[in-house]
Amino acid sequence: MTKTRVLAALIMAPAAIAAILLLPSQWLAAAAAAVFLIGLWEWLKLAGVEDTLARTTLLLLNLVLMVLVVWDRDASLFLFRVAALVGVGWWLLALLWLRFFNFGAQPDSPARALKLLAGTLAILPAWASLVLLHASSDQGHLWLLTALAVVWAADSGAYFAGRTFGRHKLAPRISPNKTWEGLFGGLLAGLLVATVFGLGFGVDAWQLVTPAQLPWLLLVTVVAVFASVLGDLFESLLKRHAGAKDSGHIIPGHGGVLDRVDGVLAALPVFAIGKEIFGL
Repeated sequence: MTKTRVLAALIMAPAAIAAILLLPSQWLAAAAAAVFLIGLWEWLKLAGVEDTLARTTLLLLNLVLMVLVVWDRDASLFLFRVAALVGVGWWLLALLWLRFFNFGAQPDSPARALKLLAGTLAILPAWASLVLLHASSDQGHLWLLTALAVVWAADSGAYFAGRTFGRHKLAPRISPNKTWEGLFGGLLAGLLVATVFGLGFGVDAWQLVTPAQLPWLLLVTVVAVFASVLGDLFESLLKRHAGAKDSGHIIPGHGGVLDRVDGVLAALPVFAIGKEIFGL
């Protein structure tokens, strides 16, 4: 399983990086929409929508929303920013939801409708934030790569720090394997990657921020890493409610698409809004 997991990662990571660096924003938006909508398909199943026709209908409605966001090119950037803000607001509510573990746990609970709405509030803002980062400037592709690299590094750092030093459980009822030591290990890894990417390996052509801007980038990184953990925990909550180990089986050794992008869903709106607020 470990070998399969590593091989899948070695295929996915270069493909994602190549798409970010080489594709124009409109083509990247289309590719990202496809990935996120697969994640939404899995989210809807975890939320209790077993009927294929119902899930397809909900998926198409979300696709229509994406098309409407990009339909008017003059208004698109404004709508992307609004969607990112909505995403940040949703994840703040999700933090409260984690506090009340049993809310929506029963299949016949009225909160089931909230789980369906939550899928849109997680997927659409993340997609809009991804496009906003990529299209923000001539270096937008590097900003998006930095945001994703921070999440990937934090995830890996949390895994290794948790295995090595983990003693104190972060949220045992939701995700028993997560520890506070892993969280802070992931945070350190994310900050290191943000620093290296932000200052651009000392290569002027890659430099995204000046040394004076670096503290603001690191502040945004801290909040984005915590958000990525929130996204991971909320997906774990959905899986606990559904009695599922993974969101799907589409990626060998990794589970579903949602299992791979759960942290990204919460981190991207935070990173995009933070970049806008601090003028990075």
